[in-house]
Amino acid sequence: MNRKTVLVTGSSRGIGRAIAVKYAKKGYNVVINCINNEDQLAKVKAEIESYQADCLSFVGNIGSYEVCEQLFSEIRKTFGTIDILVNNAGISYIGLLTDMTPKDWDRIVSTNLTSVFNCCHLAVSEMLKEKRGKIINISSVWGSCGASCEVAYSATKGGVNSFTKALAKELAPSNIQVNAVACGAIDTEMNHFLTDEELMQLIDEIPTGRLGQAEEVADLVYSLTHKNPYLTGQIISLDGGWI
Repeated sequence: MNRKTVLVTGSSRGIGRAIAVKYAKKGYNVVINCINNEDQLAKVKAEIESYQADCLSFVGNIGSYEVCEQLFSEIRKTFGTIDILVNNAGISYIGLLTDMTPKDWDRIVSTNLTSVFNCCHLAVSEMLKEKRGKIINISSVWGSCGASCEVAYSATKGGVNSFTKALAKELAPSNIQVNAVACGAIDTEMNHFLTDEELMQLIDEIPTGRLGQAEEVADLVYSLTHKNPYLTGQIISLDGGWI
């Protein structure tokens, strides 16, 4: 039986790495990507292959449509089409809006939101031919309620949420489901800027009394792509009851 293929963007570390490894363990062909950390991506590729899964790694900025086309060309040559798309690539910006430059804004919008359009635009055309497919967008609780000093990040994740709901309606008649996971405070490098005191204050606000783990996000993503085909257009919070 032919193996199914999953593309996980932004998968050199953190949540993306955990998701990619989860699918490798389940016997998928896995396509991984990052913008420039080739050495780290190579380590993830080796980890994936240790589970006897085939892996294609691609280094490039998928906020660029032309680069994204190159990625999908490589996928077609290697695996044919993808069955599951996980849009995980994302960066944060911590600081006042007044301190943010237009270049900073363009970079975060390109990475967090334009990349989602690019990958969906290229993946959906193939999924429509097969009349099946799953798309999971990794979002954030800040996309729903906003965060002070993270205006741009919140705006991009709010955009991802609306994109998810709208695209799900378009694709539902074609048996393609689109959902998003809105993560809370997950124990990844993105939160390592916090001091020990700030971290404890944050944990005190979370009813479960701890940060989430990247593997918990991966488990939820995998579940969403294998159960409940009636579930689409949903923004599912994974935040320990925080927000």
